[in-house]
Amino acid sequence: MSHPTSTTPPRPRGEGASTGRVVLVGGGPGAEDLLTVRAHRHLARATVVVTDRLAPRGVLRDLGPHVEIVDVGKTPYHHPVPQHEINRLLVERARAGDYVVRLKGGDPYVFGRGGEELAHCRAAGIECEVVPGVTSAFAAPAAADIPVTHRGVSTGVLLVSGHDELSPQVLADWPHTVVVLMGMGRLRELCAALVAAGRPASTRVAVVQQAWTPDERTVRGDLASIADLVLAERITNPATIVVGPVVDALPLGDAHAAHAVPVSV
Repeated sequence: MSHPTSTTPPRPRGEGASTGRVVLVGGGPGAEDLLTVRAHRHLARATVVVTDRLAPRGVLRDLGPHVEIVDVGKTPYHHPVPQHEINRLLVERARAGDYVVRLKGGDPYVFGRGGEELAHCRAAGIECEVVPGVTSAFAAPAAADIPVTHRGVSTGVLLVSGHDELSPQVLADWPHTVVVLMGMGRLRELCAALVAAGRPASTRVAVVQQAWTPDERTVRGDLASIADLVLAERITNPATIVVGPVVDALPLGDAHAAHAVPVSV
């Protein structure tokens, strides 16, 4: 079994150290300045930061030299540090007296397993709280000038995980916006299934890669073309998939030109 990677040796503990606490912090979609004020406050108090792959790594550079950074990052279908080990680590370090910040990408409760971690900590008698973050489900479309709801176009959003079994008929019948996280590995399969379930092949689709970072790119197409466009442009994870007419609801401007390179059809 792999173990968490720590960049700083653990601080020595005195006998009888008081029990610490765990704070689950949503790091937002990528940009450091989209981290909340409350998140910054907890990071400033941390003695240990347990971080994910998609958390805003830049903020870690500003932490003091006494802060231990433990990397438990996961990649699609590869979890070198299993969830039960992360749960154990959070409790262990809090019991040792640490102020533990569990830094996650997006929001801890949006496909982030934050609920499992909070439940485990509280079951072990560890004080635990959550700081919400800006989820990429909404922030990534916003970076590409795509409103997930728009008057006269869409009055609802269906958010699903591409890692789980999806019902193509449910998605095809949903009359508003569909947002898929962690779905790039199944993009072609998903598009074909939606068409087979009755969605027009001309339904608009956008894929936003690495939103709110210098590597952000956006590809627009439809259910018939988007998989080939993504392949041609070498769009990879992490990326957010948006399905529905909101993709073209707004005229494209230069509001995000500083950090995005749109590729459209």
